[in-house]
Amino acid sequence: MNRVTIDPITRLEGHGRIEIFLDSQGNVENAYLQIPELRGFERFCQGRPGEELPRITPRICGVCPTAHHIASAKALDAAFNVEPTPAAKKLRELMYSGYFVYDHTLHFYYLGGPDFIVGPQAPAAERNILGVINKVGLDIAKEVIKHRSYGQKVIEILGGKATHPVSALPGGIAKGLTEEERATIEEMAKSSVKFAAFSLETFDKLVLQNKEYVDLITSDAYTMRTYYMGLVDDNNKANFYDGKIRVVDPNGKEYVKFDASDYLTHIAEHVEPWSYIKFPYLKGVGWKGFVDGVDSGVYRVAPLARLNAAQGMATPLAQEAYEKMMETLGNPVHHTLATHWARLIELQYAAERLLELAQDEDITSKDIRAEPGEPGEGVGVVEAARGTLFHHYKLDEDGLAKTVNLIVATVNNGPALNMSVRDAARGVIKEGKISDGLLNMVEMAFRSYDPCFGCASHFLPGEMPLQVRIHNTDGAVHTLERNL
Repeated sequence: MNRVTIDPITRLEGHGRIEIFLDSQGNVENAYLQIPELRGFERFCQGRPGEELPRITPRICGVCPTAHHIASAKALDAAFNVEPTPAAKKLRELMYSGYFVYDHTLHFYYLGGPDFIVGPQAPAAERNILGVINKVGLDIAKEVIKHRSYGQKVIEILGGKATHPVSALPGGIAKGLTEEERATIEEMAKSSVKFAAFSLETFDKLVLQNKEYVDLITSDAYTMRTYYMGLVDDNNKANFYDGKIRVVDPNGKEYVKFDASDYLTHIAEHVEPWSYIKFPYLKGVGWKGFVDGVDSGVYRVAPLARLNAAQGMATPLAQEAYEKMMETLGNPVHHTLATHWARLIELQYAAERLLELAQDEDITSKDIRAEPGEPGEGVGVVEAARGTLFHHYKLDEDGLAKTVNLIVATVNNGPALNMSVRDAARGVIKEGKISDGLLNMVEMAFRSYDPCFGCASHFLPGEMPLQVRIHNTDGAVHTLERNL
């Protein structure tokens, strides 16, 4: 059997490789997405003061620290049995909306977009932000950079830092908003609403009006029928900061809706010896392997999954864009590459929500923190840009962390990521014909999820199975294994 390795895979956060195995006819027998790195945050958070966790866990990643910061603060709200004030919740969500503007702009134009704006089989040297600039022009590139910086500026104003914010506390937030700061955010939000609308127009022009791209998006290589998960509000509209977790089946029917504190009732984690990522699945359906369909417990998170799990968007322009996508591709949408379209719809929602909150009359209130109670156990959930993020803490009587469990978006997507890479490889590689462009089309499958492997791989001593293969110079292979 022939073996093709893509190492390293590109345009992602963290490190990973793809192993593709071909049969005797040169067709893909199987493919694996392997994550060779590990991070130990769950372990070395133990023994730390609970109130320090919102400042420790964001160091997992420099791309999405705001998601960990807010999820951690929400877990501490529950652990200290305290309800943040209305103004505190709005300030947290205001900061979080800025994070989504920043992150979705980053991914579409810098990481995922080049595959469509420049072309999936364009030379590798052109499939990057410089190729995008060459394609769309310098003036548009300046708008991209400006609005990405707007999102970071919002985080800096409210969080104290543009990266690794420090302001969220149990029961609220440490810093309020001045009228001058509010006015600044309002103007940036107005501009971001227009920029998001422009981005959707650009996607329509460059992708949706290109039959070759539409055929690629809807091809079997990038289509997979799974369950979908996302936070929704009381009206089942998508929400990034708060709500219940809603799961729909591959036919779009609600399977379950539950509170964050009940996540272990519905989610379990499977392990494989060839990756440091765990593989979550729906307990009620069960682990059936790396297969899709209504009988498989595999589910997906991230922008496309969020829109599938919801019944619409809570702002008008985003709702209009949502309806167009569903009318075009069906509801639910099973085409993995359509995640890029969903990401731009979410960018529109985040910008609109940013503006709504900036104009809220309570946003400059000084009542921004409630008094925490006695320490205990708590779960915090938010929608990170990459999907549903769980933080679960158990604190001792002194408020020190006894146990910490994190299920990040990329872990939730772990099974689907491997399946998507495998199916894409089978769809584009035939009869042993391999090129750089075709291998990039395999990478496009995982790039749709915007994976963040820096925080997805974690290790608890003695509990993670490990397999090590030692290759001698004579070709002999020795295998050492540590099992659960």
